[in-house]
Amino acid sequence: MQHPGRVFSREQLLDAVWGSDVYVEARTVDVHVGRLRKALNVEGTANPIRTVRSAGYSLDAK
Repeated sequence: MQHPGRVFSREQLLDAVWGSDVYVEARTVDVHVGRLRKALNVEGTANPIRTVRSAGYSLDAK
């Protein structure tokens, strides 16, 4: 929320959440983003989490 619209790579998200000393698959981020999308989904509004192909994810503040 501090950087709306900024694109974060899967690796950046992994390091921020789990740290660099823990091995977690990059696809784990995709699973958690999917869960966040489901939890944040409000009927009739755009999804706040945007996938940026080949780059990562962005949180769009509306």
